[in-house]
Amino acid sequence: MSYQVALAPSAVQKIAELDSEVQQRLAQKLEGLGLNPYPEDAHPLKNTERLYKVLLGEYRIIYQIQDQPLLVTVIKIAHLKDY
Repeated sequence: MSYQVALAPSAVQKIAELDSEVQQRLAQKLEGLGLNPYPEDAHPLKNTERLYKVLLGEYRIIYQIQDQPLLVTVIKIAHLKDY
């Protein structure tokens, strides 16, 4: 059973700023989160409920998981130096 992946407006804006190679890697990562929102490299954010972070090279992806409905919402994408 796979999760739908949604993007917050700020995440969409950040994706548009990235070069095409990073965009392609990001698309693969987001597809993977749809299949398994709890990968081995995901870490829960402290003092939050259902927020996780994963790394993609020099970028950090912050996302929220909902189990009803099955939804992964990407809240933020940021370069490590900016987050």
